[in-house]
Amino acid sequence: MMYRYLGRTGVQVSEYMLGTMSYGSDGNSDERECVEIVHRALDRGINFIDTADTYSHGEAESIVGKAISGRRDKVVLATKFRLSAGDGHNDQGGSRYWIMKQVENSLRRLKTDHIDLYQMHRPDLQTDLEETLGALSDLVTQGKVRYLGGSTAPAWYLAETQAVSRLQKLSRFINETSPYSIFQRAAERETLPAVQHYRMGFTAWSPLNGGWLTGKYSSKGGAPAGSRADRVQGQWGKHYPILQSRFDMERPGNRQKLELLSALEPIARQAGLSLMHMAQAFPLAHAAVTAVILGPRTIEQFVSMEAGFETKLDHSTLDQIDALIPPGALIEEADRGYVSPWLAPEIRRHAGTGFG
Repeated sequence: MMYRYLGRTGVQVSEYMLGTMSYGSDGNSDERECVEIVHRALDRGINFIDTADTYSHGEAESIVGKAISGRRDKVVLATKFRLSAGDGHNDQGGSRYWIMKQVENSLRRLKTDHIDLYQMHRPDLQTDLEETLGALSDLVTQGKVRYLGGSTAPAWYLAETQAVSRLQKLSRFINETSPYSIFQRAAERETLPAVQHYRMGFTAWSPLNGGWLTGKYSSKGGAPAGSRADRVQGQWGKHYPILQSRFDMERPGNRQKLELLSALEPIARQAGLSLMHMAQAFPLAHAAVTAVILGPRTIEQFVSMEAGFETKLDHSTLDQIDALIPPGALIEEADRGYVSPWLAPEIRRHAGTGFG
């Protein structure tokens, strides 16, 4: 396992980060297997773990807390807040009210006295950034949080967080987590340049594009049993409706993916790689990327991913990928991860209903 610095913090983290979105009732309800995945990852040299308060309604954090018990000091632990985590009107967002309440819930579930990287899970445009950053800075001062970050934020928002932190002398975001893969290269246009400019870390989520880049989907048949495309048809998909669009085979972007897969597979074979290993290594070729988040749901999936941990893509392979899918390209809009609220009709067409 290789390690990289997390922005300019001086903290070294593994190039692969263990993602836990599939832990619990929304993915793998076998707690023992989830714990074993964490232990295997730690034994393999992964020291960076990603979770969130909303993954399986908090179950994922609880599982992670049990899994790292006795090894907490060897883990750089990241979790998130912001998305709806309850039935109340204020059980979400970037307000001081919610941040101070929810951080305690996450600490309790994770069985720890501090979170190494506390990330805002999408921007909250209804809450003043000074309030959000002020509350988060207080958590840093209290020792409950070490570092701050964002998740799936547009570049202008990252710039605004840096400006507010500087002007108000508040703790700043040191990391951004956004989708980045062969099929989702939109981050290369503005997000990655912003990350490099502000010397932030960057953790890439969905490097396998939700399983598309494993080669498991084809135009000849339906979704394999247990795959994300299969699971979004059930209760899991109701919790995350955007995921249903990511696997709707009637969407033009998804049909284009099926065509591109037949062209990507020969590139991988020529490089002596599986399609999956080529895909998981792709984000690491970009100088701005700190780590790639891999979210195996089963032990078998972890073992398959682990076999590619040492993979590095050469210039020839990267050039062939660029020729097929140019830098900055986004094949399917549903993969963007962030839907700009300014595109909604009520914002575009009616005065007095905007933000700010």
